[in-house]
Amino acid sequence: MPPPSATVAAPHPETGSAPLGVSIPHYLEQVYSWAYVHPNAVRVFEREWLVNLILFGNYGRLRDAALAELGSVVRGATLQVACVYGNLTMRLRERLAPDAQLDIVDVLPIQLANLAAKMPADERVALLRGDSSSLACEDASYDQVLLFFLLHEQPEAVRRKTLAEALRVVKPGGRVVIVDYHRPAPWHPLRMLMRLVFRKLEPFAMDLWDHELEHFLPADVPLASAELQTWFGGLYQKLVLTR
Repeated sequence: MPPPSATVAAPHPETGSAPLGVSIPHYLEQVYSWAYVHPNAVRVFEREWLVNLILFGNYGRLRDAALAELGSVVRGATLQVACVYGNLTMRLRERLAPDAQLDIVDVLPIQLANLAAKMPADERVALLRGDSSSLACEDASYDQVLLFFLLHEQPEAVRRKTLAEALRVVKPGGRVVIVDYHRPAPWHPLRMLMRLVFRKLEPFAMDLWDHELEHFLPADVPLASAELQTWFGGLYQKLVLTR
């Protein structure tokens, strides 16, 4: 991993070379080209009002809930796994202490380039190409790790590896903050609609309805605590894991 003084940089979406062993996962190209991989996806979805609409007006609430867990002043080394549409990362950068470090890792060059275009140059921030299921960093190298609406987009095997990697790289006493979908209450008026959306567009998301996220955690990693909070009739969740 680069030192804390690394500056914001990302490979060109078409020509950027990948680190050794890093390639775009087949499932991502096959299932999510429309949302993340194709250049038109960025042009369509990089609109905060649209992200908020997709989340039924809850984007700001969920973003702020994630940021609150990281602290009003974010200290130490933080890892954000995967780029995010909207202003989450910019808000996170604004909270960084002068000597803090923020690394954002994503497997898609086009997403890194899009985020780099939104972010001002900052020596505390580094944009890195890498696979969430096989992070190229040392054990216990981060004080906190953020996964924001990533896990529902991954097949179960990849999701398990991503969670294992997040817990591997976080320091003892550090936290992994997860915000994602959750099984809504039986009476939820959007329950049937979301089931149809997942079936058509997000085939792995139903896993988070069928099981709590703790089901996908590695059995051999002890946790000090796991705190769950849900919103919007249970459709969204925040799970904070403390090593």
